[in-house]
Amino acid sequence: MKTEARSLFDLSGHVALITGATSGLGFATATALATQGATVIVSGLDEAACSETATRLCQSGLNAFGIACDVSDQRQVEQLVGEVLQRHGRIDTLVCNAGIQGPAGPFSNVTDDTWLRVMEVNLHSAARLTSLVIPGMAQRGAGSVILMSSIAGLRGNRRIGLYGISKAGLAQLARNLAVEWGPHGVRVNAISPGLIRTPFAAELIADSTFMSRRLSLTPLRRVGEPHEIAGVAVMLASPAGGFMTGQNIVVDGGTTISDGS
Repeated sequence: MKTEARSLFDLSGHVALITGATSGLGFATATALATQGATVIVSGLDEAACSETATRLCQSGLNAFGIACDVSDQRQVEQLVGEVLQRHGRIDTLVCNAGIQGPAGPFSNVTDDTWLRVMEVNLHSAARLTSLVIPGMAQRGAGSVILMSSIAGLRGNRRIGLYGISKAGLAQLARNLAVEWGPHGVRVNAISPGLIRTPFAAELIADSTFMSRRLSLTPLRRVGEPHEIAGVAVMLASPAGGFMTGQNIVVDGGTTISDGS
């Protein structure tokens, strides 16, 4: 029984590709997956940052290498997947974490160019990556895809509405793909973080007025930490999450269920 419990989160021999992996949630997820035994491919926009991040992980005794990729560029995405498959022959876990917020403000101010850019990076890139990676998983009869959504996709938002729409799309993409590929052994889930202590959220966390209100609406009365999202990703990638698919797991300290008391 003890051996079975330890193996629940064992990712030894797995190959995991993580986009947006050089900082924040992506780096935390790459670290957590590698710690559980996976070989991780660290991908991001900047080639030097990818290399430095992979080196940092390797210096900690983990297995990692970096490949730069602009996920909004179809050719680069194809090259990314092709290089991983050439080196390792498989991708067992795909984590689509790369994303941008886009401009803040009223939705009526969103331009066509902004709409296209946010949707391309946040949503279309995930659809493109999954289309390239999942068929190989299906041939082997196993695989886990994790799409990084957000609680901004669960409720209305007057400040970053376009971002929220793109994240809601990711949660729906997870459901659609789960239905389509489940019969082939491929699991697809989304994670919706709340406010997490990352560079992405640094401006909000530094705003004392915002934080006072936000924490009063959060039962745990604190912001989340990157490893608390990464832990959920490990569960979804590992045997522990083997009977979960099509889910949108909210990790927000209770913000979205709070009545404000």
